[in-house]
Amino acid sequence: MIRVVAAFLMTAGSAFAQDFSGLARIDHAASAITDTRQGMAVDLQLSQIVPYRVFTLDEPRRLVVDFREIDWTGTDKTQLDQSDIASDIRFGAFQAGWSRLVVDLSEPVVLKAAEMTVNQLDNTAKLTLVLRDADQVEFAATSGAPVSAAWDIATAQPSLPAPTPEDGPLTVVLDPGHGGVDPGAIQGGVVEANLMLKLAIEVAEALNRTGQVRAILTREADIFVPLEGRMTIARAAKADLFISLHADALEVDEARGASIYTLNAEGSDRAAARMAERHERGDLLAGVDLSEQDDRVATVLMDLARAETEPQSQRFAEQAVAALRDAGARLNSRPRREGRLAVLNAPDFASVLIEVGFLSNANDRAMLSTPSGRAPVVEGIVSGVLTWAREEAARAPLVRQ
Repeated sequence: MIRVVAAFLMTAGSAFAQDFSGLARIDHAASAITDTRQGMAVDLQLSQIVPYRVFTLDEPRRLVVDFREIDWTGTDKTQLDQSDIASDIRFGAFQAGWSRLVVDLSEPVVLKAAEMTVNQLDNTAKLTLVLRDADQVEFAATSGAPVSAAWDIATAQPSLPAPTPEDGPLTVVLDPGHGGVDPGAIQGGVVEANLMLKLAIEVAEALNRTGQVRAILTREADIFVPLEGRMTIARAAKADLFISLHADALEVDEARGASIYTLNAEGSDRAAARMAERHERGDLLAGVDLSEQDDRVATVLMDLARAETEPQSQRFAEQAVAALRDAGARLNSRPRREGRLAVLNAPDFASVLIEVGFLSNANDRAMLSTPSGRAPVVEGIVSGVLTWAREEAARAPLVRQ
């Protein structure tokens, strides 16, 4: 069995956003590989967030961490390595655009947790890996080199759908969160990326069966599609509604149930901050090239588009909450949320992010892991889309052109 844990994380920009044109650098004073009571920990403080993946290899035993990309200049391995389990470490360029850290292991350990957190004030990042003690049998079973093609398709995009006729059905683009080199949350053997793809396919099939909706996926396999790629797919399809599907994992298991996010430029919702992704401005508005425009012009153009789509997003979110509740889906105690989520930034179509549950909660995880458990979520989303579509159609004559 091959086990790969990876992440591709980006964060929304801020007033303190730094220049991302250079390579990420190591803060040596705040970085170390250390022993813990039950294994080993790797803590790397970085000047900026970077994509990464983690895996172990056997014969000889070693931990491998790939980055895109880190400047190791000035890194002292004797200062970094403070662990008895780490018998040696090596780091440097791996291939064009990628660098690698290799930790030789004197004892078998398996990856328990991997997380990259971001300081919202200065966009610095911290990678934390926690490895627990294991026997050689478990280590061998959970080790293995990942398929290298995963990196090759990291920026691949699925073929774009044919344009929708102007008088065609309502078009809904379903975005299964994560994929490929970015598996998302992993809890109890359940991988968020795989689970959201299954759910998205079920929702798309149910929507298409109604004959009233044309549903399209941003990915149909376990590949990574960059944020701008997802937006491009939605625009090529002439999306009326964009739904991003996620199932987060928290450090504690109290959080449970579904919640629906709409855009809040102020980013006041802390729960939303953990899902924020960075997005390039050039792809924000369909059919309008903002690259040469003054910021005021770009802002006015996007605000004009949002004057229609933002209320549409909010109305769909309200309809979806009610429909999920009526379908018997499990809802969070606070099912309506707002956040500064780049995946919701597009001003030219209605957008929501549905957190269908929490993989860190055993009950949610069990429910979402089976088709019958996901059925109320599918039913609720489909019902919400159809009700929203009817109400928006009735509202259309009232909208000033």
